[in-house]
Amino acid sequence: MNASQIRAVLEQYGITPSKALGQNFLTDENIAHAIVELLAPAPEDCIVEVGPGAGSLTEIVAPLCRKLILVEFDKRLADYQRTRWANDPHVEVHQADAATWDPRRLFAEQPVKFLGNLPYSSGGAILANFLHGESPCSRAVIMLQKELVDRILAQPGNSAYGLLSLRMQMNWEGKLMRLVPPTAFRPQPKIDSAVLLLIPRDHRRMPVYDRRLMDELMRRCFACRRKQMHKHLPPAPPWAEVSARLGISPTARAEELNLQQWIDLTREYDPNPLADLPQREDELFDVADEQDNVLKQASRREVHERGLIHRAVHILVFNKHGDCLLQKRSLLKDRHPGVWDSSAAGHLDAGEDYERAARRELAEELGISEGIPLRAVAKLPPSPATGMEHVQLYTSQFDGKVRFPAAEVSAVIPFPPSVIDAWLQRRPQDFANSFAACWKLARQTAGLHP
Repeated sequence: MNASQIRAVLEQYGITPSKALGQNFLTDENIAHAIVELLAPAPEDCIVEVGPGAGSLTEIVAPLCRKLILVEFDKRLADYQRTRWANDPHVEVHQADAATWDPRRLFAEQPVKFLGNLPYSSGGAILANFLHGESPCSRAVIMLQKELVDRILAQPGNSAYGLLSLRMQMNWEGKLMRLVPPTAFRPQPKIDSAVLLLIPRDHRRMPVYDRRLMDELMRRCFACRRKQMHKHLPPAPPWAEVSARLGISPTARAEELNLQQWIDLTREYDPNPLADLPQREDELFDVADEQDNVLKQASRREVHERGLIHRAVHILVFNKHGDCLLQKRSLLKDRHPGVWDSSAAGHLDAGEDYERAARRELAEELGISEGIPLRAVAKLPPSPATGMEHVQLYTSQFDGKVRFPAAEVSAVIPFPPSVIDAWLQRRPQDFANSFAACWKLARQTAGLHP
């Protein structure tokens, strides 16, 4: 859309650009086409565009994707977009604040790409909502004020380097693609903008670490960024030993450590005894028959290699909102790495009963050591779908904080049951096989409530 077309839309809907909302409409068609080209839209993609405004990017990207979700804060512009796409079912329009709009439903829409000409006032908050932590997005192209892009890409030694830099760089590799002058917008802003390309960081090339713990340590240390960071770290292990092992100056400040050093530091201060242990290779399981009678004991390796019938538990933990906590399995797991699974799950050790195993798994995988109620929902017979396991399924409720071992679990997110239903139907490959069977049974017999 050129300047005259955008002006016509604004006049038709009686819209005066709002300075408070940071509304500067892109009118340079060449730049708009270049931004969409960077996103590399494909016919199978779901694209989320934040702040579509009068449609400079929207008109270009809409014909190129399977689904387009528009999130617009300004009710007037959202009304325009609803009218514009009223006869096109592949475009959804949401009048909402993108800093708080719930992105969890996007996991069921993957592959997802993120596009946005973000307002200067809330760009950081929008990025935090969509791209911090475990994100469903596989690529992002964003236009922001150049100062914010500089902060995202900053490295140690640069005054712009800080929490935002590390929080984005934990999960994304960014590249400044082009500068956009004020003359490309109406009304013209007083500062330059920049186009940022983000692609997911390959965590297979990185050691596992507790991202929540790292964020906690960073917040402590960057709160007083000019002070020596050891004053804000846990007392154990001793800082002198940690700094010596990592080759960090004992007087280092938070702003002096790069991403890899922060990861190494987090691993040093991770108190979880299973932080580096994706599974115990010396585990001994009970081997059972089809009626769940114990026949003998065998090692984990033998049980899995020979496909012997054994025992397991799955626990679906719900919060007070009715959301179910799903865990994403670590890439280090020997079975089903990097996919989503029940809140907690695991094999019974030799001689262990089902409830004791369930409580042990809750403690090991979610840090839930208190005696929360467990409801035995159903039992699944051994089959290829369950990995030849007798599976006892439990549900429970918990509203506290969870703490998980990074070697076993890479993320835990509460999802509404409706999202899980849609996600399983559209992308069953994103889940462990046994979870799909457990979820279906829970849906039938327990109504998905604890």
